[in-house]
Amino acid sequence: FSTAALLSDDNALFKPSLISERSEIVIANGGYKVLADYSLENHPPLHVLLIAGGDHSEEMYKPSVIEWIKQQSPTATITASVCTGAFLLAQAGIINNQAVTTHHQDIDDLKRLFPTITVVKNTRWVSHGNTITSGGISAGIDMSLHIVSQLHSEALALKTAAYMEYRWEREDC
Repeated sequence: FSTAALLSDDNALFKPSLISERSEIVIANGGYKVLADYSLENHPPLHVLLIAGGDHSEEMYKPSVIEWIKQQSPTATITASVCTGAFLLAQAGIINNQAVTTHHQDIDDLKRLFPTITVVKNTRWVSHGNTITSGGISAGIDMSLHIVSQLHSEALALKTAAYMEYRWEREDC
């Protein structure tokens, strides 16, 4: 999204920021330390709510996180998840009785925990209304380029992919 903003005529369209549960350093995959721009209590209105993947096992059972997702999704134009972020959307009731996807190694667990969801295998991303879910990291890039095409234009999405030297797979389920 930051690359799309850089290449767009309208830099205000995409202003990505990170939001964490609290205003403190978060240890991400690989041991990287990340300091979010905002906390759950002090962020601006969200146009796109994008739930990141990773180890979701603890986050799924944090009432403050799940309630925040429930509150933010209805006001966002698009709610999306990368990889195992789908588990948090399911726990919050955002995805229910619809087709979704997640990382290929987590498909069986998502089906088991949320049996009303149709989990699609062998697809990069699935769009259902204003909710979009993707598989792993590179599938999340495909989904993000799709979001750029929806919110701005396919031309900007293609320009963004070319700038990143990324081969965009535009097909969803």
